[in-house]
Amino acid sequence: MGRRIFGGAVLLTWLAMVGWQVRRVYFQPELARLAEAARSLAPGVSFYTLTMNGHSVGQATSRLDTVPEGFELDDLMSLRMPALGQTGTAVARTRVDLTRSLVMRSFAFSLDSDVGRFEATGTLDADTTLSVTLRSAGSEQKLHFRMEQPPVFSSVVPIRVAMGNGLAVGSSIRLPVFDPTTMGTQTVEVRVLDHDTVVVPDSAALDASTGRWSPAHYDSIPAWRIAEVFGGVTVDSWVDEDGRILRSSSPLGFSMEKTEYELARQSQQDEAQASGSGAAGGDVILSTAVRSNVDLSDAQQYDEIRYLLSGTDLEGFALDGGRQELRGDTVIVRRERWNRLDPGYRLPYPRMDLRDALEPEPLIQSDDPRIIKKAREITAWRSQWRLDPKQTARQLTRSVYGMIDKKVTFSVPNAVQVLDARRGDCNEHTVLFVALARSLGLPARTAVGLVWVNGAFYYHAWPEVWLGRWVAVDPTFGQVPADASHIRFVIGGLADQVEIVRLIGNLHIDVLDRRVAAADRGGARLASKGSP
Repeated sequence: MGRRIFGGAVLLTWLAMVGWQVRRVYFQPELARLAEAARSLAPGVSFYTLTMNGHSVGQATSRLDTVPEGFELDDLMSLRMPALGQTGTAVARTRVDLTRSLVMRSFAFSLDSDVGRFEATGTLDADTTLSVTLRSAGSEQKLHFRMEQPPVFSSVVPIRVAMGNGLAVGSSIRLPVFDPTTMGTQTVEVRVLDHDTVVVPDSAALDASTGRWSPAHYDSIPAWRIAEVFGGVTVDSWVDEDGRILRSSSPLGFSMEKTEYELARQSQQDEAQASGSGAAGGDVILSTAVRSNVDLSDAQQYDEIRYLLSGTDLEGFALDGGRQELRGDTVIVRRERWNRLDPGYRLPYPRMDLRDALEPEPLIQSDDPRIIKKAREITAWRSQWRLDPKQTARQLTRSVYGMIDKKVTFSVPNAVQVLDARRGDCNEHTVLFVALARSLGLPARTAVGLVWVNGAFYYHAWPEVWLGRWVAVDPTFGQVPADASHIRFVIGGLADQVEIVRLIGNLHIDVLDRRVAAADRGGARLASKGSP
């Protein structure tokens, strides 16, 4: 009997030990498991060459260091990209301070571009509130985001997946990811698709006779192919066992590949020389254009244009509403008859139903004194006046059109910075217009889609204002109202605009017909497909 009792006790002890071990390995808190796994995370520096459609557009450096209480990730990216005969430059710097379990404690992001410097810094509080400060052109905004769980900084995602034992082919994980360029957090699904070996240069040698660098040796690295999926967009990457990127590509044709510093720098210098001689390619704007089957250079005379959209899933896009009507895969865009619009109110807009289109938001600082002052100068505002919304929309459109130098920029567009720099592309024109309009109590929002220019449809942004209904105007082209060659796909700020990326390389547009209404008679003339 004693032996049986002793044997049973041993069995129970063994089961308890096994149960404890299983719980320790599989049921311990996730952050504790991450901290244990991250102990093997090796510090180091990686260099990358950046390309756009096969042409070098920059270089990047990523440095991971260990610090007493965790890790610090420093990324530096330098871009020089051709666009419509111009060359836009930008330098982005990111520093993320991580705990031992890879939870973000703080971050600092800056972007230096043709329009100036944009900075965003943030800290994650104990209650998972992310406190962010934005700075640009002397303006400062403080924002607070309450999170259900600590967000993962965008550049840390692959490392987080690797350290979380997620690098198993067929596995997937969903993470809340914060992006400092959009000031938004969205759920990203990371899928592990494949396992293979990736070959990368691990040293470079200089040829004294030519003065050129070449790979001296290559390294074969076990790698996993992961897909980061968000908003219908997929970024495809090969990563090593620590989650450090070896190769990565996006739907825009933008790619990065691990290399040696000398090789990355030489590639960028070669492209700069080719650009100076007129031989460079890879124009970031031209590469995303959508062919047009009809010349719409006279689009402003048409009251209605019908388009057939194909090649991509249209679900989730803002193609229906306001001046646009979606019928199956055909979208009808009608240009508003300006003289027939009746807003039904005087400024400021008197009701609360359009609150989101009236309040300041990140990067649209409609409450900044400089924005308010400029808006009042444009409209000759007086405190005793209640401005006409139509006249105000026209004045703002023409003023923004005239004050901004038309230049392609690679920046995080924000209204105060644009007002200070006075140059930019459609994004800068739009964000400044929206801020000026809201400061006067005119409801305004951002629309993003495509517009016909010089034989093709290009991705474009423009404002919509509330004049009894949402009406499109275009301060980039000085159009009031905007012509019917503007096809809206997305409404909202940068965090929403990422949706447009899934159209690139897939969307096809065919102009079906165009209609011109006879003035004051209500008649219409039909222009058939393909006619000049």
